[in-house]
Formats: sequence, C-alpha cells, structure tokens
Amino acid sequence: MIACIAITIGFRTTTEIGNAYGIAVVFVMSLTSSLLVLIMIMIWKTNIFLVITYVLVISSLELVYLSSVLYKFNDGGYLPVAFAVFLMFIMFVWNNVYRRKYYYELNHKITPEKLKDITSDISLCRLPGLAMFYSELVQGIPPIFKHYVANVPALHSVLVFVSIKSFPISRVPMEERFLFRRVEPKEHNIFRCVVRYGYIDVRNENEPFEKLLVEKLKEFVVDEYHFSKKVIQDGKNDEPQEALDEENVQEEIEKEVEVVEKASRAGVVHLIGESEVTAGDGAGIAKRILIDYAYSFLKRNLRQSDKIFDVPHTRMVKVGMTYQL
Repeated sequence: MIACIAITIGFRTTTEIGNAYGIAVVFVMSLTSSLLVLIMIMIWKTNIFLVITYVLVISSLELVYLSSVLYKFNDGGYLPVAFAVFLMFIMFVWNNVYRRKYYYELNHKITPEKLKDITSDISLCRLPGLAMFYSELVQGIPPIFKHYVANVPALHSVLVFVSIKSFPISRVPMEERFLFRRVEPKEHNIFRCVVRYGYIDVRNENEPFEKLLVEKLKEFVVDEYHFSKKVIQDGKNDEPQEALDEENVQEEIEKEVEVVEKASRAGVVHLIGESEVTAGDGAGIAKRILIDYAYSFLKRNLRQSDKIFDVPHTRMVKVGMTYQL
C-alpha cells in the first residue's frame, strides 16, 4: 500500500504509470514464452520443428510489443526494471550465502568414524525418548551436532537426523515421502531421514509430522530386516535352517520396533540447529557487507524454522552455532 501511494505521488500522471505497467506486462509475456520453450524441450520433449515454429511466431509478435514499450523506459518504464533488480539482489544475497553455509557444513560434516567415537563415549548419557535433529545436509552429520553434544553430553535412546527437502514436482506420494537410512553402529539406534515434499503438498494436513515419521521408521526397521535376510539367504536351500532364521529375524524385528515405540512413548524432542554466519578473518569489504549486513538482515526477517515445521514449543530445543565463512 505504501509503495502504491508513493508511486502515485511520484508519477502524478496516469501516463507514466501506464508506461511502467506496459513494460512490466510485456516483459512478463516474453519471460513466460521463454520458459515455456524450456518446458517444451526438456519436459514435454516436443518436436524441434514445432519448437522453432512456436519461437518464430510468438517471438516475432512479442518483439514488436517489446520494442513499442522500451522507448518509454525513461518515462516511467524504469520502475518495474528497478523493482526486478532489487528483488534479484535479494535472491542473489540469500542464494549466495546459503550455498556458502551449506558447503561449509558439507566440508566440515562429521565422518562416520567420528560419529562412532562421539556416540561411544562412556561419559555420554542416553536418555529415554526419541529426538529429531533437523539438518540441511542430506548426507553426513552437520558439525552443529558435535557442538550440541559438547555442551549437552546426552543423547536420546533413538536419534533421527531429519532433512526436509522440496522437490520441483507437484506432489510426492506418501509411500515415497520418507527415505530412511541407518547410521552405524546399529546398537546406537541412529537414523537418517530425508522427507520429500512437492510444491503443493501440505505439511501436517491430517496428522502430526512426528507421528508419521515414527510410523514410517518402524516400517523401515521391518523392511530392512527382511531385505538383509533375503540377501543373506540368497543361494541357500537349507529349509530347516531357513525356518530357524525366520524365527530369529522376527524376534529381532519385534525388539527393535519395541525400542522405537518405547522411545516415542517416552517423548519426542525436536532439536533445531540455528546456525549464524559471519565473514571470516581477512574477508574483503564486499564479502562482509554481503554476509554480515545484507544476509543477516534477511535472516532476521525470515520465518522461524519451528513455525515452518509446526514444532510444538514445549518439546523444542534450539542449538546455536556460528560459522565463519
């Protein structure tokens, strides 16, 4: 509203506002046509001759429209271009620093050997309950986990590292949404989970996210045992031994499912990493402005992750750490 009032007062006449509107509409038409060409080539696999025909016909018309409004650039047409440059700057700042932070975590992630040393420490207390540790990394454990353990030397009986990713498709079927992997050693009950959403999927639409995750985790435990049993028994024809193995496998499945159920009944805790970033020592002025001022301003106005994930505040723990990029 404030921007509309300011533009109206600044331009004063409908002629200049019309020029700004016209150049915005024509540029949107041109960009839409360009993106449609990419879709025709990469997704629809349209015949190249049809693509060329479309480009020649549509582009010739749109170039006429575009040339008719570009000469009014100085008479108000600069406004939508200025807005576009401003929004592109915001996207550049966010994407640039976000990628720096992601690659920092990727380069400093905790190796499986280091994780084994951390979880095997006898001074580390194991608490009843299930903990979900949210992370951007799909592979590896983020360095903020080591920071957490160093300050809170306790882990829950079941720990799941959760990464939530949005895919460029409309919907992800529920049976394909949760992708689990076990983190060795097995007896520590640590898992990785990538949760995949489409761009129109609604989170927590029918039931709580944590309940879905626990149910899918139990399904993964069962499927993992059956898969490992099948691999081991490939090539074997000893039926009595196979029946005995079936009984042992069923007992192991029931024990591990019971561990997950018992942990979820004891309580689910959400651990959310809140990493801050600063420019490293020796960084130039441009980098300091980009990270310490522009990105920090955007970060302060970002929706908090606990609101995005719909995490209950009574069972949420935030873990803070500063990265020097």
